[in-house]
Amino acid sequence: MDNPLLQLEGLPPFSLIQPEHVEPAIDQLLSECRSGTEQLLDSNQEFSWINLVEPLEILDDRLSRAWSPVSHMNSVVNSEPLRAAYNACLPKLSEYSTEMGQNERLFNAYKYIREHDPNLDQAQQKSLDNALLDFKLSGVDLPAEKKARFKEISQELSQLGSKFSENLLDATHAWSKLVSDEGELAGLPQSALDLARQTAEQRGEQGWLLTLEFPSYFPVLTYADNRELRHEMYEAYTTRASDLGPDAGKWDNSEIMEQLLNLRHEQAQLLDFDNYAERSLARKMARSGQEVMEFLHDLAARSSKQARAELAELEQFTSEQYGMEQLEAWDIGYYSERLRQHRYSITQEELKPYFPETRVIPGMFDVVGRLYGMQISEINDIDCWHPDVRFYEIRGRDGELRGQFYLDLYARPQKRGGAWMDECASRFVTHQHTQIPVAYLTCNFSPPVGDKPALFTHDEVETLFHEFGHGLHHMLTRIDYPSVSGISGVEWDAVELPSQFMENWCWEREALDLISGHYESGEPIPDEMYQRMTAAKNFQSGMQMVRQLEFAIFDMRIHQEFTPEQGGRIYEILEQVRSEVAVIQPPEFNRFAHGFSHIFGGGYAAGYYSYKWAEVLSADAFSLFEKNGIFDQNTGDSFLHNILEQGGSKNAMDLFVAFRGREPEIDALLRHCGIAADATPRVC
Repeated sequence: MDNPLLQLEGLPPFSLIQPEHVEPAIDQLLSECRSGTEQLLDSNQEFSWINLVEPLEILDDRLSRAWSPVSHMNSVVNSEPLRAAYNACLPKLSEYSTEMGQNERLFNAYKYIREHDPNLDQAQQKSLDNALLDFKLSGVDLPAEKKARFKEISQELSQLGSKFSENLLDATHAWSKLVSDEGELAGLPQSALDLARQTAEQRGEQGWLLTLEFPSYFPVLTYADNRELRHEMYEAYTTRASDLGPDAGKWDNSEIMEQLLNLRHEQAQLLDFDNYAERSLARKMARSGQEVMEFLHDLAARSSKQARAELAELEQFTSEQYGMEQLEAWDIGYYSERLRQHRYSITQEELKPYFPETRVIPGMFDVVGRLYGMQISEINDIDCWHPDVRFYEIRGRDGELRGQFYLDLYARPQKRGGAWMDECASRFVTHQHTQIPVAYLTCNFSPPVGDKPALFTHDEVETLFHEFGHGLHHMLTRIDYPSVSGISGVEWDAVELPSQFMENWCWEREALDLISGHYESGEPIPDEMYQRMTAAKNFQSGMQMVRQLEFAIFDMRIHQEFTPEQGGRIYEILEQVRSEVAVIQPPEFNRFAHGFSHIFGGGYAAGYYSYKWAEVLSADAFSLFEKNGIFDQNTGDSFLHNILEQGGSKNAMDLFVAFRGREPEIDALLRHCGIAADATPRVC
């Protein structure tokens, strides 16, 4: 009874949760879920939402709320004991999930409710439709032998995905370089030098310590005059968790990737799909792999000419200005930044003093307030996993509590790289209980150095707005059922709509005046600097577009074309994709796929295209604000009511049409990216 994971009322007591609590709690909760399910099935002759689905959601919610802090802590304060406890539970959770998905009595009961319960509302109907599809995708119709194999594969996939991420985390944190001569770091901005010195001091070293964490890695590749240093860090970063590089073979993901592709393919074929891509698309807006590939190739055709011209311009510039006849991969970022400065006289570093955390965070909350009438305030003395973490609540115009969230901004050791939003608790309303949604918002920005506030690049501000868009989707939902509230039940290729949508406000003068101000003087960004900044917005946008398309096409192809006889052909296919769409050819030692955690360690397998698919939706949605005013209250209320509040209660296309008045068109995306649209809009 002293296990904090079994006494969850309200927010997780992070300071009390120890690795030894994890497995006993999950074992007990899984046992309660299993026995509770059987009891519900045995005690009813006719099933309804009230006597079956709602009590099952209560059981599942308790399990989810116990597992959520464990999974989150494994990502943000990773340790060997916690990792061991986390990994011990993965096969148990996978087994339970598959077991429920293959429970024929439960499937038939859900089908009965969908067909016979006269009191179902729209969200309940959608929840049941999703559940019935999930039963099918879990193998409920398979014969016993194939069901058993499906369950085995699910457990293996869960463990392999976790191991992939662990290898990448360990490889990232294993490498560092101590520099004793500041001259080797010529060109680095002062903020990067200060961070490197602070990192060295924190680890008991003298000098400047460079790491592969993004706030350290990115400035070196962008600003360091020392070409050998750029080469060294590029090679270390792009060979992480692979068979090459400074830690070759130590955390090698090669075999894991092959196993993942093989098992995904086998599981898809058990369900009578030709390949895993087809299985993945069963839950998405896109109707077929062919439709996705046509969409990606269409974007590539529109972008590639501009991308090639941008690279040719860069090569000409470096040849004329620096005598460089051959650009290597570790030169691209450095000389691109030189070209940007030459053309626009603007750098991310020049903008950083205008984006102190003390202005960005409250300014972002002000933007949300003007858009949706929400008030956001910090709550102190909340039990968190690290001293840097802060906690906030969101209230509506009427003072109603709508949601809460943790904000964890800075990079640190034992924290997974990247930025993400995850669920701590979902909105769940029954006759007896109201549970408000709670989110984790996690970034890996440069921390404060000395007595200065943390200063963000404009790219980091965009990242923050992106993740907060996900958070708003989770927290502002009005749907009462966890399976379709917030981001749950939303088609995966539409889930990025609210996040990419929010990024637009990082470029509008009226919004920038809220989120920016010099950290010393408070002065707004000068008009002439703003003009230079917006002029540079689409700098090398064609190159950026084809890079993302390279990743998306590669992801689809390795899942569409896998055969057990040929294996994954991972780098063979990647080379083919690059020869087709890429304008920059990386060196042979580049092991990008070994660190592609989105598809091998996350939820984007055969779904990375979703970023571009949803970008069409987000750009088109924002075009209505461009027309009506970026803080137009009626337009904001419409987006709130038709998109954010609806969660997964309706099909994403229906929600988009309800907001925009028509299906999405690609023109706004191309315009926002500075890429010319043709005369015929494409509807996706």
